[in-house]
Amino acid sequence: MERQVRGLAGLGVQVDVILTSPLVRTRQTADILLHGLRGRPEVIDWEPLEPERRPKDVLAGLKSYRDYTSLALVGHEPGIGDLAAALIAARHPIAFKKGAVALIETPMLPPAAGAGELRWFLTPRILRQVSKLKA
Repeated sequence: MERQVRGLAGLGVQVDVILTSPLVRTRQTADILLHGLRGRPEVIDWEPLEPERRPKDVLAGLKSYRDYTSLALVGHEPGIGDLAAALIAARHPIAFKKGAVALIETPMLPPAAGAGELRWFLTPRILRQVSKLKA
């Protein structure tokens, strides 16, 4: 994951806050993001990202973050794939391998279902390759 985050940093990715499921593995991933990206985004353990939560729970909870411009959400499959699909109005969940990252832009927070636009989706392998190029 550290190499993948170096790839994100090499692409200039910055976030204002990292919202993470409070489960141990996702919190560890969020901490790697925290230390690997420029700036020091706040990391918040966030219950709507726990396993078994629905996309509508996450969307509703994002009301509290409307003053931010860039959020990172660290969650679990299949929930994070369901959320991404809901944001872009996809018919099927998006499959996230561990360490995959998607940039979905929305016009405002909280976003309405289907209001997002998928700008890019990077697999762990691609991110590792980018980290080599930027080294």
